[in-house]
Amino acid sequence: MPGVLSMFISFIRTLLLYTALILVVRLMGKRQIGEMEPAEFVVTMLLANLAAVPMQDNAIPLLSGLVPILTVLGMELILAVLTMKSIPLRAFFCGKPSILIANGCIDQPALRSSRICLDELIEKLREKNVFDLNTVKYAILETDGQLSVMLNAKDAPACAKDAGIQATQTPLPYTIVSDGRLLSTNLALSGYDEKWLARQLEQHGCRRKDVFLFTVDAAGKTVFVRRSSK
Repeated sequence: MPGVLSMFISFIRTLLLYTALILVVRLMGKRQIGEMEPAEFVVTMLLANLAAVPMQDNAIPLLSGLVPILTVLGMELILAVLTMKSIPLRAFFCGKPSILIANGCIDQPALRSSRICLDELIEKLREKNVFDLNTVKYAILETDGQLSVMLNAKDAPACAKDAGIQATQTPLPYTIVSDGRLLSTNLALSGYDEKWLARQLEQHGCRRKDVFLFTVDAAGKTVFVRRSSK
């Protein structure tokens, strides 16, 4: 029994700490997930380590594990506000973009200071669908490690404006049914109602629970995908 009780306590503590970490990451903002700056990466690693200790040791009070996590969250939010208002602080904590290619010429000192070899630069260019260095006018290494590329005017893909074509704006589609579930908020935003949806599904000979995806845009264009059989 003591062993079962200890396992149950560990389960509850882990569940609470996991929930706290999810809330902390959400409060830190969406950029934390996909585009971490150096300081943000450090905070993420620190949070993981702070949560791991009370998860593994039941002798440590749960509050002793939550206080450091909330302290780090508070410091991160304060730092985020300060870096928004101060350019020197933003440069210190987040770094500055580095121009690796300027006017078609590779800046070798910039490559060395960024600790990026030529193979890595070429690989990052390929990720941007750029296979010819001669077409690149500027290549900038952003503070989150992503490479921004500007092609020469003669090598850049032509757009509708260049071709003299009057392009129409693509309306934003609303997902109305997702995996059999009705998204009522999106249905209201689309300007339609459940009666209209019922008629649409009737035309497809399908019940709502059998719909994998159903979307509609402002122009009334719909996309219907039936759920596949198991």
